[in-house]
Amino acid sequence: MDLIPAPRIALPDEAGRRFPFGPQPVLDAGPGTGTAARWLRRELGAATGWELPAAAAGVTAELRLRLDPDGAWDRGPESYRIDIGPDGAELTGASPAGLFWGAQTLRQLLGPDAYRRAPLPGRTWSLPYASVVDGPRFGWRGMMLDVARHFMPKDGVLRYIDLLAAHKLNVLHLHLTDDQGWRIEIKRHPRLTEVGGWRPRSRWGHRASPLWNETPHGGFYTQDDIREIVAYAAERHVRVVPEIDVPGHSQAAIAAYPELGNTDVVDTAALGVWDDWGITENVLAPTEAVLRFYEGVFEEVLELFPAEVSPFVHVGGDECPKAQWKASAAAQERIRELGVDGEDGLQSWFVRHFDGWLTARGRRLIGWDEILEGGLAEGAAVSSWRGCAGGIAAAEAGHDVVMCPEQQVYLDHRQAGGADEPMPIGYVRTLEDVYRFEPVPPKLSPEAAARVLGAQANVWTEVMENQDRVDYQVFPRLVAFAEVVWSWQPEPGERDFAGFEGRMAAHYARLAAQGVDYRPPGGPLPRQRRPGVLGRPIEGAPPNV
Repeated sequence: MDLIPAPRIALPDEAGRRFPFGPQPVLDAGPGTGTAARWLRRELGAATGWELPAAAAGVTAELRLRLDPDGAWDRGPESYRIDIGPDGAELTGASPAGLFWGAQTLRQLLGPDAYRRAPLPGRTWSLPYASVVDGPRFGWRGMMLDVARHFMPKDGVLRYIDLLAAHKLNVLHLHLTDDQGWRIEIKRHPRLTEVGGWRPRSRWGHRASPLWNETPHGGFYTQDDIREIVAYAAERHVRVVPEIDVPGHSQAAIAAYPELGNTDVVDTAALGVWDDWGITENVLAPTEAVLRFYEGVFEEVLELFPAEVSPFVHVGGDECPKAQWKASAAAQERIRELGVDGEDGLQSWFVRHFDGWLTARGRRLIGWDEILEGGLAEGAAVSSWRGCAGGIAAAEAGHDVVMCPEQQVYLDHRQAGGADEPMPIGYVRTLEDVYRFEPVPPKLSPEAAARVLGAQANVWTEVMENQDRVDYQVFPRLVAFAEVVWSWQPEPGERDFAGFEGRMAAHYARLAAQGVDYRPPGGPLPRQRRPGVLGRPIEGAPPNV
């Protein structure tokens, strides 16, 4: 049936029978199924021309939606069942989320044209007789989207939420701040976006490239934009994890408010939003005033990202150079006052402060694996990006972990070794490489393995200047990743990649119908190339660290 991600159980009709839909089928939406019903009427209605009116009493509707939270579901709260036969299709979810994932499967079964925004003339619709029973392996199935390096307008973010949902991914991690831009409106600190949201130019290619794009770049999401994004995601059972970086990756904030920086060693008033890639030395000063400033930022962030949609808040915590703290008399005095272990202790102090602050407000802190250095509070979680070692250490220490090792699931890394790959970064990570990624390291104890919440693919946008470039780097590899985190798979070497490739033949048509500018299997199209723009390719197989 060419379903992606592969379901736990799929039983097609041996005789190949199909249920044909009439010109105006009706929908019977049982109690609690309103979200899925609205989605079906909106999305399938656009592609088919159906209005899907409510079924009259005593009429058997062609599409029926049910919730059964007390049924014999052994595949978790996001599980669902689809039964298609001579009286149409019945979708049953263990929860509204499970029912929604079942609706995504139903759309796949209708064919690629079900992803269009207007019906094609003469198109008729049918479903194969079948039974599908399914549920995910992991509860955290995510993608991190870096909108700080290159801003993605709101409509692009909404589009990516739809693309995540179409692949049964349920977490969007938004990287909202960095040295190169601050992308979220904070009303009590308006210069964060007035100044920090814009840079005068951008490096074109890797930071070793001599080329520049001299067009000023920037943008930000208003608070109403954020509310819309969060509500749109919640309607599709996608959680949004906001990331506000401390204490490194903060030059855009310091450019807006110079007092946030280490003013006794740097003329912070002369700093602008950084126009290059990499890591700057300009980091936050370890002062009480800086803590109060960011507490104000996080107060507004928490209001925009309600706990029921965003229980986790990401604080970065990674790649914080210590040179300015070493040279700063104020920072050295702070180390003595706090009694921490040098400059590394200051970084841990920043993270632990906001861990306690967020916990007191009913949220959970999550950060990149550097936050392990210096120790973590009990409720903090770790995004393991430098490899799996940080995740292993965190899980064995009793912390929840999201696996996102750069060597395996950084989608800014190149997809092939050919000369035509645009701005090639990092290791070659093919579709098959991603398909064989395993989020749970075999060396974990069973107790620690249960701490792996799931995994996410990370999309850093230094060399992705627009939506088409993001599409090219993300797809089709995100499809393989989605199957890794949803489907119950054998060991990596035993996975049926040939079968997955066979199902991808149909899935490319679904992507095309959605307007996704994916990388074709045969390599980039001429317009997808960036000849002469330097990247940073790394040869050989990535280390398993």
